[in-house]
Amino acid sequence: MIDSQRKTIKWGIIGAGRIAQTFATDIQCAGHASLQGIASRQVDPAKVFAEEFSVPNYYGSYAAMLADPAIDAVYIATPHSHHRDQSIAALNAGKHVLCEKPATVTGAELEDVITVAKQQGRYFMEGMWTYFMPVIQKTKRWVDEGRIGQLCHVKADFGFPLPYDPNLREYNNQLAGGCLLEMGIYPIAMAWLFLQKDPSSQSVWHHRAGNGVEDDVVILNTYGSNATTAQLTTSFRCKLNNYLTLIGTEGTITIADYWAAREARLYKGHECIDRIIEDREHQGFNHQIEQVSCEILAGQLRPSVVSWEDSRAFQRHIENIKMCF
Repeated sequence: MIDSQRKTIKWGIIGAGRIAQTFATDIQCAGHASLQGIASRQVDPAKVFAEEFSVPNYYGSYAAMLADPAIDAVYIATPHSHHRDQSIAALNAGKHVLCEKPATVTGAELEDVITVAKQQGRYFMEGMWTYFMPVIQKTKRWVDEGRIGQLCHVKADFGFPLPYDPNLREYNNQLAGGCLLEMGIYPIAMAWLFLQKDPSSQSVWHHRAGNGVEDDVVILNTYGSNATTAQLTTSFRCKLNNYLTLIGTEGTITIADYWAAREARLYKGHECIDRIIEDREHQGFNHQIEQVSCEILAGQLRPSVVSWEDSRAFQRHIENIKMCF
């Protein structure tokens, strides 16, 4: 157990890739967290990472870091095909876990992890960092306060061109490749955040890459009798607009590059009547790291911002979309 007088959570990272670098940079802006370790499958990448980001401890295996009592919590930054097993290993080692999204590849895998988190009495959360952004949280309050009237349409897309190569992790069948899990998790999570319900009907169009994984997906959801819709798109084939647009009976909110949201604008007709801007130099992972660290320090074992029910909804929606392929 963590001493109630402790003021910081000592973090370790599993995986030394690009997303781990973002975590290592932004944790420096989280007041109740410190980075103590980096683990890779080989010692050399871990050592290089530790030197670059001034991490005091590095490990040539994940098991070595999980065995270190100096580490309180781990951030899992590996491909999502490994998330289930690595989350379970960390929880069984007594570590709290923040796992990069998507938390798992299937809903059944997610339930496996949650079961172990309950058994071990440890914190587990899916790293949907966008939910912690001040701009996104303010936008949610605007919608809840009725600033745009009744919400009619949610439009969210996320896509960047990624030339086809079956050996790339993003296209790799053995690593649960495809744009839906890699990028589509973002628009799916936005629809859930603002609508908080499963669609009553769904239409899905998709395109497959040469090895059969999806590289372009368009989803149209409708929700019950109030005629609300969500139009969600993700792609490896082309750059999309990458906007979140919330359209209501009395106004519209737009957020460019919403997954790392820095500004939201609220419109009445063509006039921008309100905006929120977060002027930051870092990526924004610190908001998530700080919240999770404070919850762990408080002895809270279930996340409050990205709940287990949220993660279950993400998996449920992804599985329903895949059934249409």
